[in-house]
Amino acid sequence: MPLAERLQSVLVAAAAAAGLGAGLAWPIGPAAGHVVLPALLVMLTAVFAQMDASRVRAVHRARPVVAASLALNFVLTPALAWALGAGLLGGSPDLRVGLLLLLVTPCTDWYLVFTAMARGHTGIAAALLPLNLVLQLLLLPVYVLLLGGQAAMVDGATLAESVLLVLVVPLAAASLLRWAAARYQGAARRDRAVVAPASRLVLPLLYVAVFAMFAWQARTVVAHGAELLVLLAPLALFFVIAPLAAVAASRLLRLPADQRVTLTMTATARNSPIALALAVAAFPDRPLIAVALVVGPLVELPVLALLSQLVRAPAPRQGSPVGTGRSPG
Repeated sequence: MPLAERLQSVLVAAAAAAGLGAGLAWPIGPAAGHVVLPALLVMLTAVFAQMDASRVRAVHRARPVVAASLALNFVLTPALAWALGAGLLGGSPDLRVGLLLLLVTPCTDWYLVFTAMARGHTGIAAALLPLNLVLQLLLLPVYVLLLGGQAAMVDGATLAESVLLVLVVPLAAASLLRWAAARYQGAARRDRAVVAPASRLVLPLLYVAVFAMFAWQARTVVAHGAELLVLLAPLALFFVIAPLAAVAASRLLRLPADQRVTLTMTATARNSPIALALAVAAFPDRPLIAVALVVGPLVELPVLALLSQLVRAPAPRQGSPVGTGRSPG
């Protein structure tokens, strides 16, 4: 795992602190506000440019893992997000919506890294990515409108437009970029010219967006600092319950060790960049929602690093495909 990825939670925190300091020291808030959404849109395009949709065909060979993943990510987790928000954040509607947006979006990028670290089946993990992306694209408006309740206070048309902007547009741009590169340069050169540079852009763009977000909303963060600390309790509960539920499902289904790791990681890792982009687009007048979403990775990434050691599969024997990028079989 590259050093930049190992230090991601530290660098996100550093970007937030730097943005907060800059926003309090200088009047750069309005200018920084114009940077957040463009940076997130370019970042998501770079994330999607790395995804190979053809991998989704491999999921039919791992039906138990796929079924368990769908049940955990799109049934149990939304119910848990609603319960945690209603039970612990009832007095703060913006934090409730921020928590909901974070928890109902399963990860489509960095969980592959932690799956590999824990010797999980990265072939199945990669095959799940397009499926998770399409389902969260379709279900996000439903979750926000049904589970957000009065706290969401956004009409369906506005939410649909925001999903179109932050998910469909970057996905279409990335797909067009991949197709054009493969069409005129071949798959190998496409990977060198598009996929590799895109992978190097994601983290810097995330740090830029986080810096700009905190510079833009520095005074909001200072005014609501105590409220943001309240988020730690529901986040901690989620990051305990989600992996335990995945391990229980793995035992029930008698999954092999590498598939157990994959299920645990996909059920635990969340897609904070997409949730943050949606919050900025759909709730521009409620900045605390977006600010709350930056707290998520500060908790999540250390949890995933620890989890990758706790659920690590045994080292594969000579010739075993476990933990590789090969298709499941």
